[in-house]
Amino acid sequence: MKSLRTFLSVAAMAAALGLAGCSAAGTASTGVSAVAGTNAASSSAGTAAAVSLDTLAQDTHFDDDDLTWDAASEVAVTLADGASTVSGSSDAVTVDGDTVTINAAGTYRLSGSLADGRIVVAAGEEDTVRIILDGATVSNSTGSPFVVQSADEAIVYLADGTSNSLSDAATYSDQGTDAPNAALYSKADLTIAGPGSLAVDGRFNDGISSKDGLVLAGGKVTVDAADDGIVGKDYAVLLDGAYQVTAADDGVKSDNDTDEGRGWLLINGGTLDVSAGDDGIKAYNTLTIAAGSTTVKESEEGLEAQHIVMSGGTATVTSNDDGVNASGGSTSSSGQQMGGGMGGGSMEVGDYTVDISGGQLTINAQGDGLDSNGNATVSGGTVVVNGPTNDGNGALDVNGELAVSGGTVAAAGSAGMAVTPGTSSTQSGVQVTLGSSVPAGTVLQIADSSGSVVASFVTTKATASLVYSAAAITAGAEYTVYTGGTATVAAGLGTGSLDGATKVDTVTAGEYTAEQGPGGGGGPRW
Repeated sequence: MKSLRTFLSVAAMAAALGLAGCSAAGTASTGVSAVAGTNAASSSAGTAAAVSLDTLAQDTHFDDDDLTWDAASEVAVTLADGASTVSGSSDAVTVDGDTVTINAAGTYRLSGSLADGRIVVAAGEEDTVRIILDGATVSNSTGSPFVVQSADEAIVYLADGTSNSLSDAATYSDQGTDAPNAALYSKADLTIAGPGSLAVDGRFNDGISSKDGLVLAGGKVTVDAADDGIVGKDYAVLLDGAYQVTAADDGVKSDNDTDEGRGWLLINGGTLDVSAGDDGIKAYNTLTIAAGSTTVKESEEGLEAQHIVMSGGTATVTSNDDGVNASGGSTSSSGQQMGGGMGGGSMEVGDYTVDISGGQLTINAQGDGLDSNGNATVSGGTVVVNGPTNDGNGALDVNGELAVSGGTVAAAGSAGMAVTPGTSSTQSGVQVTLGSSVPAGTVLQIADSSGSVVASFVTTKATASLVYSAAAITAGAEYTVYTGGTATVAAGLGTGSLDGATKVDTVTAGEYTAEQGPGGGGGPRW
């Protein structure tokens, strides 16, 4: 695998994925074209920033051969309680009661059901095993129903028009250190693809877990987990498909904290909806959103990683604490606050970053909205923050400097911990501090000296402060702030009219008066 920093630099500028549909059975298939067929519409947002397939092939185990096979070579396995059968005379599949074991490379089509059984992949370390789930339902009363013990790569392909399900036990008989702990568990690199559907019920611990790399390349997949929803230890990549995750702990994560360049997560297309009891989407090292549609409906902290990068797509995050939190991972601190409209004295600036160059990011946070324990940059895209109502947190909380050189930033929330663009910012902005909080649904408007509205914002909760930066704001110019009037907005930001509005203040672009220093951000909770 290439270094993480190389991957990120390519991620910010790579060409869009160019993928088309393919046949469900793999006959005359055109390789990775199966990736896009499931949810092409959802992948359209931000595709100009998507990472190219060639780049992904270099940085992951996934390539175009994974989804290309000859249907004539398939081995059919029919699952039935006490009576599972294998077509032909293949020695690669053994049946022992209700345990079906695949021992060699190849393509295997599974159909039928096991009420208390298990699928096991125990192939060679250089073997690629492709398993087509074609209307397969497997449950297990003592452990995991699907275990990849050994292989170079396991591919789970969901056949077109089929519904499949995996359900594990609420308590596992084997809870040793290296024992499986997920309804779909793999010790090898794992790929999930295809246009069909899969329901995963992880009643013991995790829903889907790979101890190596994980690529989600298609499918309509729902995961319900007692602990973490989806885990790719070395890396986790969403290329396409529709994934809905409900987890009592973290929703989707990559958590390798020991190997250099590992522990990263990339959303490069598809649709991801997460409801989590702890962090929504989390990476030990770097979390990148390059394309697709990402929604964290419920979380303690929405997006968390040492480095958070957004270059395209859409992301909507709701959190009880920080919405976007650059923290955790490994750190080398400068111990010195850097620039950026902050008072309150020196803050430790660690090796943490938030870098937004494209896409649409919308945050609704009860804690800090966009939080970096290091620095943050916005050079493109749109960032809308509906921050906290209490003065102990801020819509923007950056220990170092917030550098804004492009895009649009609208950060609303309490006034007590306000953070504003730093001195290295090349794009100006305005800071609006209201005399008292205005209620949810209030229209805030910013007009230039000619009376033209340059920005309209509609609050989603009680708001006492608004920081706004966009190309339309001219440094040194005066702007008038109004409440009321009418506005047409998307994600809270849009255009409006001053008819019926009330003037509340006049501000000068580039003159910021932050109330206090940042709150220090959320620490790692690994």
